[in-house]
Amino acid sequence: VQLQASGGGLVQAGGSLRLSCAASGRTFSYYSLAWFRQAPENKRDFVSGISVGGRRTSYADSVKGRFTISRDNAKNTVYLQMNSLKPEDSAAYYCAADENRPSRFLLDYKYWGQGTQVTVSS
Repeated sequence: VQLQASGGGLVQAGGSLRLSCAASGRTFSYYSLAWFRQAPENKRDFVSGISVGGRRTSYADSVKGRFTISRDNAKNTVYLQMNSLKPEDSAAYYCAADENRPSRFLLDYKYWGQGTQVTVSS
């Protein structure tokens, strides 16, 4: 599967952005999906994940209550709605997919999209 992330940009603190990640392939609905982020000189960290059917979601503590992950299997797209953004949310955001159950671990994901940059100004 190929993943294409979009929706990043520059926003003021307190603002919102919605990231999208469109996938190619007929088997999108079979994949667990996740968002990770990586700031300069930092490691790539888990942000949020969603199960195949969308019933199970998980979030990093730092974004819980502010970010919402969702998926539309008919559109082969996963979303990350980000509200109440903070400067520390600034990073390149990556979507990831794998046939296995959802995971918070980077190495558990086989497929990756390119990053989309999110910059939050104070």
